[in-house]
Amino acid sequence: MRTRLYEIIEQGKDDDKISKVYDFFMMIIIVASLIPLTFKSANTVLNSVDRITVTIFIIDYVLRYVTADLRLEKGKISFAIHPFTPMAIIDLLCILPSFSILASGFRILKVVRLLRTLRVLRSFKVLRYSKSIDIIINVIRKQSASLITVFGLAFGYVLISALIMFNIEPDIFDNFFDAIYWATISLTSIGYGDITPVSSVGKLITILSAFIGVAIIALPSGIITAGIMSEIQGGKENE
Repeated sequence: MRTRLYEIIEQGKDDDKISKVYDFFMMIIIVASLIPLTFKSANTVLNSVDRITVTIFIIDYVLRYVTADLRLEKGKISFAIHPFTPMAIIDLLCILPSFSILASGFRILKVVRLLRTLRVLRSFKVLRYSKSIDIIINVIRKQSASLITVFGLAFGYVLISALIMFNIEPDIFDNFFDAIYWATISLTSIGYGDITPVSSVGKLITILSAFIGVAIIALPSGIITAGIMSEIQGGKENE
């Protein structure tokens, strides 16, 4: 029975209809659990939705825990390791905020209310049930070296352009952080306009930052797109 549960909730084989139904059902529950967050005040219906969805999350968490040894393949120690795995932590953080009702009547409730924002983490549970997201994660993992290089290049350019602009336009920037903020916004070609250079040299650097930003931002997009196409092609060949 535990093996079959593991196959349904974890493996998600393409020919397993029950596993597909379970994944689809859980995605619906995840979306439903986010509905109460779209309202400023709660009512009976919203509270009922929250209770029902969190109960299903608890059942899902327990099922994953009792089959942890089959997934981690480390014997009994798997049950001690499972609660500290990334997805298990997300699962737990999705459940805990719903128990803030236990603190009603206490001043600590004002602090516990902050946990309400953690319910947004429920959207990350979709990662378990989306095959497309699995492809993206695999691509990021395989292309991590190239992506780190690109982001390092972008970070280095932000620092250099911020340093240059900070010295060219000392009256525009109150501190170096403002210069970094300007460089980041210029690099991404957003340009809010709240901090703008006034000298000709400063405007020239801004133009260069915008052009270079387009090239740098395009690099990770190209790497990820090529990786996704490769993963999809590889999947078709395996079929």
